[in-house]
Amino acid sequence: MNTSKIQNLIEQAESELLPYFAKIDKTAFANQKKVIDAFQKHRISDSYFNHSTGYGYNDKGRESLDLVWADVFESEAAFVRPHIVSGTHAITIGLFGLLRPNDTMLSVTGTPYDTLTGAIGLKQNNNQNIGSLIDFGIKYKQTEITGNQNMPFDFDAISEILRNDKSIKVIFVQKSKGYKDRITIKSESIGELVKFVKSVGTTAPGRPPIKTDIDINSRTVEGDRPYNNDIYIVVDNCYGEFVEEHEPAYYGADMIIGSLIKNPGGGIAECGGYIAGTKKAVELASYRLTSPLVGTEVGAMLGQTANIYKGLFFAPHVVSQSLKTASLAANIYEKLGYEASPKYYDKRYDIIQTFKFNDEAKLINFIRGIQSGSAIDSHVVPEPSDMPGYDNKIIMASGSFTQGSSIEISADAPLKPPYIAYMQGGLTYESGKLCIIKALEREDIKP
Repeated sequence: MNTSKIQNLIEQAESELLPYFAKIDKTAFANQKKVIDAFQKHRISDSYFNHSTGYGYNDKGRESLDLVWADVFESEAAFVRPHIVSGTHAITIGLFGLLRPNDTMLSVTGTPYDTLTGAIGLKQNNNQNIGSLIDFGIKYKQTEITGNQNMPFDFDAISEILRNDKSIKVIFVQKSKGYKDRITIKSESIGELVKFVKSVGTTAPGRPPIKTDIDINSRTVEGDRPYNNDIYIVVDNCYGEFVEEHEPAYYGADMIIGSLIKNPGGGIAECGGYIAGTKKAVELASYRLTSPLVGTEVGAMLGQTANIYKGLFFAPHVVSQSLKTASLAANIYEKLGYEASPKYYDKRYDIIQTFKFNDEAKLINFIRGIQSGSAIDSHVVPEPSDMPGYDNKIIMASGSFTQGSSIEISADAPLKPPYIAYMQGGLTYESGKLCIIKALEREDIKP
């Protein structure tokens, strides 16, 4: 595509996006205030950035970081650690912390992201004992989402399972879409799920139901006394942090989990992950992070404390830049005839932007274009390849300062119809726009 056409597309898009950018800025300001308030409340000082080694006893920076994180993520407790290698690792810690043999995990957003299915035990070669949840006698069930943004959960199916299966201990929500062509779950909807789950009861033989009188989107849920306080609502919050003004824990989720090389690391944290939520749930997870009755009392931060604090400070703004980049790309590529999700005018609940190319060559072109616009490894030409945990070859553009960082602009896709590209990130809107320009320049080029 020639330069003048690209320039015209961008100018038109940016004019149409002005009111949507203003809404993004408003959310960023609200989230930035939460971060600043937490830093000030806990009197964060540069002395907290000192290195700790060995056991990491009396690491004031680490202890205060956990307190700051809990406040920012609107939860009772939290821990943040550089030792957590990925979002999948963090989720695995959380699930193994809460579930016990003969318990059941119920995923209410369909099959989880590919890399998590191994931890659950849904993908085990030749029934090999690999230490998954299923290997430990934990059962798994799932329901699908409805596709309705305002009512995404199948409450009838969930209710049926809860009334007939007393072993449900964890209800799992994957907020973002993963490699699926589906909606992202907004935090407020997770709040409706929490109210619903906590209200559904079972009726003992010979005892009439007692009306709980809880209204869920105009639905009155009836049952005996609420009994489900022992069920944990666990949210994979990856890609969703700081996109909305409130996180899922604000609406009652027991545990929310994410990676520091995505939104909350602000492009500065070099590694790590977090778990936040109720005090009880976080404590149980901490015993899987280290060992029972030790939990968060130990753990040297190995020089990463300052980067994690600084990344959290920058995160609300960086997320806003990512959202603006996604909105620009959505506006332009839809004008070019591709199906974009979400639309540029839609309210967003994570940083992921998808484009349905319906053509392998066009998908590869787009991925390579994003890579060529990156500051790092712009000369590298992405090729589809096998990756651990995935069934299809994956092609990925990730010209990032931190390997695999999703908050830095990246684009990836499984090579399978309908050839959907998943783009996310952008440390600055300007750098994100340059990547989009490079991708547009390749619109008429075959791989």
